[in-house]
Order: sequence, then structure tokens, then C-alpha cells
Amino acid sequence: MTLIAVPEHAASHQATVVAIGSRAILIEGEPASGKTSLALALIDRGAVLVGDDGVLLADMAGTLWAFPHPKTRGMVEIRNVGIVTMHAVPAPIALAITLTHDAPRHIDGVAQQLIGGVPIPSLTLWPDTPVIALRTEWALREHGLPLSGAIGDSNLR
Repeated sequence: MTLIAVPEHAASHQATVVAIGSRAILIEGEPASGKTSLALALIDRGAVLVGDDGVLLADMAGTLWAFPHPKTRGMVEIRNVGIVTMHAVPAPIALAITLTHDAPRHIDGVAQQLIGGVPIPSLTLWPDTPVIALRTEWALREHGLPLSGAIGDSNLR
């Protein structure tokens, strides 16, 4: 992927973000809801870290991009293990996931959430399942925004 400079208008946002196939999933939820655990499970399955518990977000030509936060770039706090470091990359947000025990079992459609002024498909997922990473990957396949070729390497889809 082409390196993208962080725009001056980028704003801090508390969330964990990983990229799968050059599309990012923004993971939100209450403290201890499993955001980092989901990110680690996805990374174990081939995803790449954008940021843990904080990223920079910027609208770039109508696409919401997430960038590693410069103060915590590549750092992940693994509960009961410590802080580890890994590669982190910027990526366009394709889907927002909120982890909550109030997630409905069935959905009638995908909600849109305005994040940084950009509408992003949004789902709530129940966090306490061993297949949360699979559900998240399916949610991205079924409901995530397509990769925009406006910025970055269009060969990565």
C-alpha cells in the first residue's frame, strides 16, 4: 500500500482499528468489552494493526481514513501480558463495529453512523463468543464499504 501522510485536519478518536485486505474495521465499545481481544484475533487471522485504543481519523476525498496515533503507533496492550509492538498502517474505514451485550440477535439492515462527517456502515456485535473474529470478517464482506481507489494503491482490494 502506498504510504499516506497524516493530514493536518486528522482528529483523535478512541477506538481500535485493524485492516483486512486494505479495508479497515473500526472497533468501539465500553472499557473491557473485548476491543483489543477482537483485534488480536483478527491480526492472528491476517489483519494488520492500524491502532489500539486510539487512532487519528480524517476525511480524505469522502473516504474516512484511520491512521496510527503517533504517541502509540504499533503499541498494543495485551491484558495480563503487557505492551507489545507490531507493524501499524493507515487504512480506509469500511465498517464500524460496536461490541455490546445489547447487540440484537437478528438485524433488519445495517445502520449508518456518521464518523468524522462520513457515513460508515455500523453493526453491533455480541462480544462473548469464540467466533467473534469470524463474525467480524463476515460483517466486513457483507456490509463493508468497497475499497475506494481514490487514495492509495488500487491493486489492493
